[in-house]
Amino acid sequence: MSLLQLQILVTVAIVQSFPISQQQIVSRPAFLANNHCNNISRQRWASSALFSSVEESTKQSTASAESEKYVIARGDGSSGGGGVPMKKSKQQQQQQQQQQQQEDKEEEDGLVRPKVGAPMPNGRPSWFRVPAPSADEKSRYQAVKESLSNLSLNTVCEEAQCPNIGECWNGGTGTIMLLGDTCTRGCMFCAVKTDRKPPEPDPFEPFKTAEAVTKWGVDYIVLTSVDRDDIPDGGSQHFATTVDLLKHANPSLLVECLVSDFQGDTTSVATLATSGLDVYAHNVETVERLQPYIRDARASYWQSIGTLEHAKKVQPGLYTKTSVMLGLGETDEEVIQTMKDLRSVDVDVVTFGQYLRPTENHLSVVEYVTPEKFEYFKKVGEELGFKYVASGPLVRSSFKAGEFYLTHMLKKEREEKEGEGKTGVVEDSS
Repeated sequence: MSLLQLQILVTVAIVQSFPISQQQIVSRPAFLANNHCNNISRQRWASSALFSSVEESTKQSTASAESEKYVIARGDGSSGGGGVPMKKSKQQQQQQQQQQQQEDKEEEDGLVRPKVGAPMPNGRPSWFRVPAPSADEKSRYQAVKESLSNLSLNTVCEEAQCPNIGECWNGGTGTIMLLGDTCTRGCMFCAVKTDRKPPEPDPFEPFKTAEAVTKWGVDYIVLTSVDRDDIPDGGSQHFATTVDLLKHANPSLLVECLVSDFQGDTTSVATLATSGLDVYAHNVETVERLQPYIRDARASYWQSIGTLEHAKKVQPGLYTKTSVMLGLGETDEEVIQTMKDLRSVDVDVVTFGQYLRPTENHLSVVEYVTPEKFEYFKKVGEELGFKYVASGPLVRSSFKAGEFYLTHMLKKEREEKEGEGKTGVVEDSS
């Protein structure tokens, strides 16, 4: 065998060991078209193919390793909250630098913000005492729990680890969570599961909800949901259908819907606001300064306020409601300014409650706000013109909703309207 034949065999073996792509073949048409290329050209091209293939293989291996590392790092969302880590663009890096500069300025001004892993206040105050759920099989708590389980319905009471679940369910008040139990957003305070693409909503869920609520025999129900940015309308029509079925089953039932911001989409807001519900609720969660540290980047202070404003605009008689967590580093002045901003768009009801950390992977509590401070904010809110202010360490946006002011006020307004209608009727004396 000649030296030339040996070199050709080696070249063929190398090419077979490192398959080349169509792009690599096309990029060397001169070699393929010229059968009289010399020995040196063959060797150089074979070497080029070898190094090109090795480089491509190395890049793919590195990319695969990085991808696997990224998936492991972000988790599957089972622990809930905390956001979904993404690779940062140059713009995001600049925003992060600006945010860091803002944090440095806030520290100089004596302002604080919550952080994951920061030291917690020593001990939990004595006022955090709630009744444990009843173990009695005949209790209202067990009845509500069983009916929810039988119909495969979710509740925010369970998913968000609400401390008031025992007291509320024993009182017959439950908050049903529509559109599944997995959220497309990852707020730093929330214990609900997160995923970019949750399972499709159950199309029969509105019917199951109407059936469950009818069995409970309650006169006030709260419907809420996870954020579903993967659905074009955010799930507003799903809500509207549920409200319609509930009202059909029990016209006197009062329905409150605690919903997402629908990404600021006014059409989705209008769909729900005009569905026949009694209270349109959406939570701003915290003061304006703390929004980027607490909520998902897709949410914002003024976007939330805008949805409350639009709901009232398309349905003037509708009650609007929001909730604010305290104990995350906000100042008294910031809380009062938040109330003023809410009143500027005619929000009717506001609730204040203490933030409690669900897990160590969530934001630490900055302080435990005293009952006296909660009472102070209630007084200020009433002076600013809110129709009702619920303020206390264990108050939640849907806490014992059926026993609060709204039931009494809404029924009173209904009776007044009915009375006005009767007064305006002229009886036939003939």
